[in-house]
Amino acid sequence: MALEVRLFATLRNYFPEAPGGVLAVEDTTAGTLRELITNLKLNPDEIKIFMVNGVQADLSSEIKDGDRIGLFPPVGGG
Repeated sequence: MALEVRLFATLRNYFPEAPGGVLAVEDTTAGTLRELITNLKLNPDEIKIFMVNGVQADLSSEIKDGDRIGLFPPVGGG
């Protein structure tokens, strides 16, 4: 299954070699966002917003071949 995963803000630190935080992922075992995040060795506690094809999702959301995944950390400011 081919996926495009976009990491935003501090999540890009997990894959500094990925230009702009965009990963082309081939994963034949992930059926949900939780499984994908586990396979990528990301900490789900560091992710606040999950998007699949531009629609907000959650860890139990199913993913399919060709999906575009966006992962955002909590946003802080002052």
